[in-house]
Amino acid sequence: MSYTALYRKFRPASFADVKGQEHIVTTLKNQIAAERIGHAYLFCGTRGTGKTTVAKILARAVNCEHPVDGNPCGECETCKAIAAGTSMNVIEIDAASNNGVDNIREIRDEVAYSPTSGKYKVYIIDEVHMLSIGAFNALLKTLEEPPSYVIFILATTEAHKIPITILSRCQRYDFKRIPLTTIADRMRELMNEEQVEVEEKALRYIAKKADGSMRDALSLLDQCIAFYLGQKLTYDHVLEVLGAVDTEEFGRLLREVLENNVVQVIAHLEDLIMQGRELGQFATDFTWYLRNLLLLKSSDDMEDVLDVSTENLETLREEAGLVRNDTLMRYIRIFSELSNQMKYAASKRVLLEVALIKLCRPQMENDEISMAERIRALEKKLENGRMVQAAPIQSVWPETGQPASQESHEPEAEPEVDKEPEEAEPIQEQNTVQAQEITGLTAKPVAGSTNQMEISWDAVQDVTYKVKVKDEDNKESVYDGPSDGKLTVPVTAGKVYDITVESIVGEEPDTKTETETIPAILLVSPTVKTAADDTSVKISWDAVAGATGYE
Repeated sequence: MSYTALYRKFRPASFADVKGQEHIVTTLKNQIAAERIGHAYLFCGTRGTGKTTVAKILARAVNCEHPVDGNPCGECETCKAIAAGTSMNVIEIDAASNNGVDNIREIRDEVAYSPTSGKYKVYIIDEVHMLSIGAFNALLKTLEEPPSYVIFILATTEAHKIPITILSRCQRYDFKRIPLTTIADRMRELMNEEQVEVEEKALRYIAKKADGSMRDALSLLDQCIAFYLGQKLTYDHVLEVLGAVDTEEFGRLLREVLENNVVQVIAHLEDLIMQGRELGQFATDFTWYLRNLLLLKSSDDMEDVLDVSTENLETLREEAGLVRNDTLMRYIRIFSELSNQMKYAASKRVLLEVALIKLCRPQMENDEISMAERIRALEKKLENGRMVQAAPIQSVWPETGQPASQESHEPEAEPEVDKEPEEAEPIQEQNTVQAQEITGLTAKPVAGSTNQMEISWDAVQDVTYKVKVKDEDNKESVYDGPSDGKLTVPVTAGKVYDITVESIVGEEPDTKTETETIPAILLVSPTVKTAADDTSVKISWDAVAGATGYE
């Protein structure tokens, strides 16, 4: 005998075997037991949830000679004939290929004849939404007032395409997606019967991939068993057969993205491609992984929603702590857009690489979340002492109006004021080296920076220097002057500074100092605009109160 697929071999034969649709099964069993059977049913739901299976069980149950608690007995001649597909009382029609008016007219002609055996003649019309408008109209009258021995069971995955006139004539039953645990338990039961050894983790992953469809789950399980026939089916085997990626790989990839390591991210993707992973599936799975992280950060009571093991849950919690909520939302948005684009793309790899680069480079986007990430990146660089390059700025001396890059001019001497002569400090005779006069003192901004100033003077060998920088708020900073006469100090753009350099010879108390002080100001935000007539330009900058002599 030829091999039969698992989903066909183990198709439920009674209402008791139907999994995950208890609300529908209970209603139909009560109708049969109370003999309150309707004349038209509409079964709606996603693929693989049991619509056609329940329709066949219902057809057998209403014609069964000895029903047991609303279930077909499976022993009478009628049940056996329907199960074998030889009964004239149960007619299955595929509306996808029989969707014309003529096909419905044949049904209208046939319903005039009573069943040859049993109580009811049952018409099961699958994919009924594929019928044409004319066919729906031809079915209306028969569906509204069929003979007492006729039952219509319509099955569809797209109930919104069915005319309201048809919907109003049927009892509608919505089939739900089957829970993951229910699918996993059913597969475990069948594998025990088939005597196939399977890891629990592998069963749960297959159930997750089925997305609520029992038929899809059994088809995937059948495929994996055939690939590793005679061996224990492990989680790694399932990943290899389905071309999927483990969540551990997603964790590694997320860390590389958060480090903005584009080279490592692209290399990681290359490894996954060489392993034969399907890129569309990778994009979908990574989106779900990011969704799980976002749910964990949103609430502490998400274990039931995520449906992951305790070990994986702890790993997800750790990885969720590495990233902000708004960043996760940006990642999910990018990959959701990617999933739609990849359906019609000729080169999926290029689109995936571009999406991963966007994750690493928020400056490629101009939305609010990306701007916030760019600001946080700048703040982090500032904290680590890595300065960001900015536009060059100009500084001038307020007294002279000359640019700071030129030779400094000493300010004009203040008018002499009569002062009492100060008592000169005694200098020991052995101190033969005198303090030097400070010459060549200049200050200018560091090229490409808005918060650093370079101070220079003519240094002399064997002379110690002290540099004092005082701002307009009288906050003073003191630095040891290098022997080469060049010093870079941090400043705030827009403030006025007094810079004092002292030359010191000898040790206390035999110290002689010579000082030189210059004022300096850093200007920021210079802009140049051309006038409308193109004959002049407008130059502007952030002026500082009390400062003059701009040039």
